[in-house]
Amino acid sequence: MPEELEYQYNYSDLKQSVFSVTGRQRKAATMVAIMAEHLEQDLGELSVLSVGGSTGIIDEYLARHFQSVCGIDIDEKAIAYAKENFQRDNLSFEIGDALHLKHKEESFDVVICAHIYEHVPDAAQMMNEIYRVLRPGGTVYFAAANRIALIEPHYKLPLLSIPPRPISNLYLRLTGKGKYYYEKHLTYWGLKKLVRKFQIADYTTHVLEDPNKYETTYMVAPGSATQKLAIIVSRYFTWVMPNWIWLLKKPG
Repeated sequence: MPEELEYQYNYSDLKQSVFSVTGRQRKAATMVAIMAEHLEQDLGELSVLSVGGSTGIIDEYLARHFQSVCGIDIDEKAIAYAKENFQRDNLSFEIGDALHLKHKEESFDVVICAHIYEHVPDAAQMMNEIYRVLRPGGTVYFAAANRIALIEPHYKLPLLSIPPRPISNLYLRLTGKGKYYYEKHLTYWGLKKLVRKFQIADYTTHVLEDPNKYETTYMVAPGSATQKLAIIVSRYFTWVMPNWIWLLKKPG
């Protein structure tokens, strides 16, 4: 694939879901609920960098709870939308590359990296940059999808993320879904290697066990058969979970 095609610069043109206020605010509410419990301190004292913040809907919600929020994205249209629609004294938006963050070392208490790693050309470089700008003892809210998936989450095609990318590219073309498969998903073990510099607190099972507490009832109905099965899988077969939510702590 040509180098210029490694990044999806116009993701907001391809995925209208990034403009869904309800959908994005639900995700933000889950982030706040988890971090309010895990960090055990006043969120209003913490600064946040939101990597891949897109249209700013999540970032605006976070800004209601944190001291400051800076949302960055390489998608110029998404950032323009965010600037036009969301203004707060503690909220800012920038066009930025996750592989080359403009910010100084140890600038933020919290970094949001939710379902971003598969969209960048080099996830390892992105995590190194996140590590650099995060203060010692700081936390990354890291949500990630699994390469081993029956249905690929972006194109809704069976097994799309599993084969080598040339095969996935051909698969997309044959189905008329696109020309290139940009996403670079990792397995559970690949993700563990990706974040090896951090201490991991896995919240996946907690979120499944108490959807009300963590604002995830829209994903998992409390008491349902789906919830019970998901809890079993997350506890004993976590490597086949479709998604994980990890809180990553920078040592120090």
